[in-house]
Amino acid sequence: VMQQMEAYKAEIGDDADKFAEIAKTASICPSRKKGGDLGYFTRGKMVKEFDAVVFEEQPGAVYGPVRSDFGTHLIFIHSCQIPKERKDDMGI
Repeated sequence: VMQQMEAYKAEIGDDADKFAEIAKTASICPSRKKGGDLGYFTRGKMVKEFDAVVFEEQPGAVYGPVRSDFGTHLIFIHSCQIPKERKDDMGI
């Protein structure tokens, strides 16, 4: 599995379209229908192995392979959003 993931990673480079193409054909995750797109999520919403990559690395690149209880993954970080503070977070 790791060898195949490394081969996919080499083929993808940092190309978002190529990542989506391979996700659609090779992934077993339900997100395959959307080219592997998991959308935006906040810290703690995914497994710790995802958080360790997504919240520490830079957008525009493929990371991994990453192992979790759900399998072995390549992660493409498209972009990041900084959550807006809510009024109650500021004590207002």
